[in-house]
Amino acid sequence: MNNQTLGHLKRVNLREIWADEATDFTPWLANAENIAVLAETLGIDLEVEAQEKVVGPFRADILCKDINTDTWVLVENQLERTDHTHLGQLLTYAAGLQAVTIVWVSAKFTDEHRATLDWLNKITDENFRFFGLEVELWQIEDSLAAPKFNVVSKPNDWSRQAARAFADSGLSEIKIKQRKYWEKFHSALDSIPGPISGNRKPQPQPWMNYGIGRSGFVLGAVMLRQKNQIRAELYISGDEQKKFFALIEQQKEQIEEELGYSLEWEKLPTRKYCRISIYLNEVDPDDESDWPRQHEWLVKRLNEMHNAFSERIKTLDIFDLDNDDE
Repeated sequence: MNNQTLGHLKRVNLREIWADEATDFTPWLANAENIAVLAETLGIDLEVEAQEKVVGPFRADILCKDINTDTWVLVENQLERTDHTHLGQLLTYAAGLQAVTIVWVSAKFTDEHRATLDWLNKITDENFRFFGLEVELWQIEDSLAAPKFNVVSKPNDWSRQAARAFADSGLSEIKIKQRKYWEKFHSALDSIPGPISGNRKPQPQPWMNYGIGRSGFVLGAVMLRQKNQIRAELYISGDEQKKFFALIEQQKEQIEEELGYSLEWEKLPTRKYCRISIYLNEVDPDDESDWPRQHEWLVKRLNEMHNAFSERIKTLDIFDLDNDDE
């Protein structure tokens, strides 16, 4: 028997840490380190765009971007039990901002408000998502208080099964197989430890994107059926993508040394994007018996690229490149 003494876990009153929602909790949650905890709970890669965003006569708490889909995510929070006022504001903000993902964070959800979010998820299509999360604080003995988000309402894939079956009727066999490819890939992602999560919806398309912490940059897994290839890539878009590419390329030698292999540095002068990639050749993405090997390769390369690029792209500043040109 192990007689090691264990600590005592105790709950902390939210108001002991955050006395006020607007001046304490919202700025705390909008901090990059803390919004990452919320993002991990949701399975969405988030980047904060604004706090206290004006929507008509109101102010929405936090407005984020889903990095993978470039769509708006609205986060509304309260440190008390949910109420009708916040529900009404939430829907008003969502309409005014055209947000497709709505996140309601509260100290405690009433049964009727949880049921309302469940109902909204049921009656809307897959383009809209409603999440309800309860926030808690816990500590062990005299340790620092640690936040915990508990999902009490989320989009219900089971309730949308019939709608998905109907949508499948309009998909080609290739599209259905592409989605199956990514379903299996996401299972592989979650089975191997790494910074990229498979907790996302697979799409009937030849690629999937994964956030890396900054708008305009995504990691991509791509199947190239006609070329018998698959590709792992860092995809760079936006108005300054060529300048950002040039800044990263200055670190090419160090990056490839860290990775232990060479990359393809594809500036693509005539395109509105750039990519840094690696290819696996002589593979057939249609061959399901070979999917485990392909997925293992993609998981390994994407996680390695995330580790090599994530901190570098967060600190990129095109001002540095402009100074070099002088």
